[in-house]
This record gives sequence, structure tokens and C-alpha cells, in this order.
Amino acid sequence: MRVVISGAGAAGAATAFMLAGYGVKDTIVCDRTGAIHEKRKRHMDKYKKLLAKATNPRSVTGSLSSTLEGAKVFIGLSGPNVITAEDIKTMAKEPVVFALANPDPEISPEDALPLVRVLATGRSDYPNQINNMLSFPGIFRGLLDVRAHGVNEQIKFAAANAIAYTIDDDELHEDYIIPSIFDKKVVSAVAHAVADAARKTGLAS
Repeated sequence: MRVVISGAGAAGAATAFMLAGYGVKDTIVCDRTGAIHEKRKRHMDKYKKLLAKATNPRSVTGSLSSTLEGAKVFIGLSGPNVITAEDIKTMAKEPVVFALANPDPEISPEDALPLVRVLATGRSDYPNQINNMLSFPGIFRGLLDVRAHGVNEQIKFAAANAIAYTIDDDELHEDYIIPSIFDKKVVSAVAHAVADAARKTGLAS
């Protein structure tokens, strides 16, 4: 499964590192210059050099548009209107598009919806709103409950899994892949999972 991320800032980098840690092998991160890879010389600070080592194993070069060819997943953590419907048409069959720039996503949802299997945005007026309110209250609650003295990858994965599994299999469908920020089960599920992961990995006091 090939994943393309638009945006190499804090959110894009953190997402790329988490995907790599979770076992996603083929992730390409793009910034305004294009694909980040180890041989690139321009606009490569120390953080992008770390990204280059952890992602893009095939050393793909080129623009965001060209990297989308054959990709299964697009994750937008950049700015508005950076991809088009024509770009999505070059992706793999039944693509998944997370256009998360807010309030104006990387592609208009109206343009993307007819072409994708799953669409998520950062907005509340479309299905599958990705919002950090789903994670942070529960993460902080869980860390405080066990007086954790740090956050590791296992804690992040525990929080992500808790969010995902708040939705039962019989509820899961294309317009409901992630719970609502108003779902009262989310915070307690995340807090419990985070606290448990902190204990198991030696970060609880």
C-alpha cells in the first residue's frame, strides 16, 4: 500500500513516522518542492533529512501530482487546492483521501467524493471529520492518571487503536470510519488505552 502525504511540517512528519512505526513501508512525503528523498539537495533541513531516511524507500522524485500515480492513500496536511480530480484519477483503484487542511482542504470534497472509496476532511460539515479533539483529552487524561513521565510510540498507537475500535464492525462504512467528537465513549477509551500502554512500557510513575 503506497501512501502519499502532502505537508512536511509537524503534522505531516509525525504522521509519516507513525505510519513507518506501524509497518507501512511505502510512504512518500511531499513539500512545496516535491517528493522528499535522501538524494534531494534543495530545501532539506535536518528534520526533512530524518524524514527522507524513514520514508520513500524507492527514492521517488517529482511533484506531488506525479507521486500520486498508483498510490492507494493520500493524506493532506498542507494547504488548500494542492491536488485535483485528475490527480485522484491516477491513484490506485478505490483510493482513500484524507484532505485535512482546514477550513479549505487540499481538494474540494465535491470534486473528490465521486472518485474515492473513502473521504475524510477536517471539517464538521462532511462525514469522517478528523479532529484532534478525538485524541488529546483522552491522551492527557490517561497520562495524568498514571503520572506518566513521557510519551512513546506505543502510547500513540494505543490511542489511535482506541479511537478506531470505538466503532463496531457492524457500524463501519465509508462515511463512518472514525467516531464523532461528540461520542462520549472516545475519551474514556483513549484514556484507558494510554494509561495501560504507559504502565506496560515503564512510563507510569
